[in-house]
Amino acid sequence: MKQNGISILLVDDHEVVRAGFKILLSAQPFIGEIRDVNRGELVAQEYARMQPDVVVMDLSMPGIGGLETIRRLCRQAPDAVVLVYSIHDEFVYVERALQAGARGYVSKNSAAEMLAEAVRTVAQGKRYIEPQLMPEVNDVRHSDIESYREVLDLLSPREFDVFCRLASGMTTHEAASDLCLGYKTVANYNTKIKSKLRVNTAAELANIAVVLGIVKP
Repeated sequence: MKQNGISILLVDDHEVVRAGFKILLSAQPFIGEIRDVNRGELVAQEYARMQPDVVVMDLSMPGIGGLETIRRLCRQAPDAVVLVYSIHDEFVYVERALQAGARGYVSKNSAAEMLAEAVRTVAQGKRYIEPQLMPEVNDVRHSDIESYREVLDLLSPREFDVFCRLASGMTTHEAASDLCLGYKTVANYNTKIKSKLRVNTAAELANIAVVLGIVKP
């Protein structure tokens, strides 16, 4: 942590959200410089230039998306400290983010002050998971977490992004548009995902997503 406060690289594709985060975090006396980028493809270059103490990362972004961005950044800079701040509060997203290399996870449904506290905690080298998410994570770990992981581990970060969108009811065209990918690329992912999960229909994908808590029944 730098003497003039915790430096932050903020990654979110919504300009209004980034502006709000900056106002919130800048009000904290322990926060220093804040820079921001609007997509994962820009993170590696900006991280190398800035060397921030903490990267605050959204997951749902066009392009390579948050999970793949975390994986690439942690491969490039193993000491990078990534805190996920996402609308997703299902345990599978927490698990995937931690597997990708994140040090913490806070949902956007949490109190605003929690983000600042999470930033300070992970900057100190500790892990931070929003307390409200922990009961769900722990309950699953004590029941079917191993079988869930077996399913999730079959999918690459990009396949997981496609899977979540198709399972939530998006068409292939809609998923391609949302991820800024070509239709044929997403169609190929769709084929691979169904093969890996041994299913044939979108309904079966949706059923798996419900079981995993990705899609609410």
